[in-house]
Amino acid sequence: MDLVADQLTARLPEAAPGLSPVRVCPRFLRLAGRLPGVGRRPAAFNADRLLNRFVVYPRHARRIARYFDLFHVADHTYSQIVHALPAARTGVYCHDLDAFRCLLDPASEPRPGWFRRLATSILTGLRKAAVVFYSTDAVRDQLLRTRLVDPARLVHAPYGVAAEFVPVAAGPVDLPVRVDAPFLLNVGSPIPRKRLDVLLDVFEAVRERSPDVRLVQVGGPWPAPLAARIDRSGLGRAITQVRGLTRDQLAGLYRRAAAVLVPSETEGFGLPVIEALACGTVVVASDIPPLREVGGRAVVYRPVADVPAWVDAVSAVLTDPSSAPDRETRLARASLYSWSAHARVIGETYLRLPGRAADNPEDR
Repeated sequence: MDLVADQLTARLPEAAPGLSPVRVCPRFLRLAGRLPGVGRRPAAFNADRLLNRFVVYPRHARRIARYFDLFHVADHTYSQIVHALPAARTGVYCHDLDAFRCLLDPASEPRPGWFRRLATSILTGLRKAAVVFYSTDAVRDQLLRTRLVDPARLVHAPYGVAAEFVPVAAGPVDLPVRVDAPFLLNVGSPIPRKRLDVLLDVFEAVRERSPDVRLVQVGGPWPAPLAARIDRSGLGRAITQVRGLTRDQLAGLYRRAAAVLVPSETEGFGLPVIEALACGTVVVASDIPPLREVGGRAVVYRPVADVPAWVDAVSAVLTDPSSAPDRETRLARASLYSWSAHARVIGETYLRLPGRAADNPEDR
């Protein structure tokens, strides 16, 4: 969630005069990664991630807490840090409830005891915070349904659209991939809920009707079963996967895409939806509450994993772009989302927070 933190830090001074944000991001310490013989293995990196998140970062937060009046945790998966801060002056942005799935629904997501203990530390940190921000009503409903947070402590602060995501670029953009044929674009990590398996199902079927169409996927790497499938099917010749893009480059891909596909089965918000709309691009997305809330009438919706329905919708867009909501509708919808508004809501919430001033000696 670096984008969220970047935009908030940049826009807070103007959006909420009186607040002077300082972004605190401790250096990532490589401990297991230095061990001879095992330091290069993925397990060593994962061990370092856990050590940094649950030991190094909280210790750092505890050391610097005396120097600040207010604290904002921009990603709820770091809520364990709240235990090291004055909770009455700390807020957390909750993007979704994935981090707590093993606690809320252990049957569908079984995890070992040590993992559940870490998740419990994150969850109890979130519940201690004075305020919890959320992006969509769907996230709010989940928080209330599971009784994780008092409704009085919830504040709606939707995401925004960064300045790079516009219909016409301010200058030339050096794209990391050259695609001359029409292409479909997907932006998302390879976690299961993003349903990249459905993305491949749809793409393979669409190519039977439009053999020249290609797919660009921003994220990755492909999960092993999907990578094997791509190799077996020969789809690799028509698929390009990229990562590490600048926002200018990502915006350039949005603008050139024939359509952006968002086949997720669950989402907290669905940032690629509004980024694509802001670039004037057609979006075909899963018909789930968060994406409906975000995209409104500007998006083509199809049921989750209903491949035939998706294939018909995507093929229609490729052959007749006018079958999708018009460009003006797409741009108008994206204009409703602003990082300045996001920062203003968060800043004003903190300025109203009881006990925010530096007159709390017990916390310092």
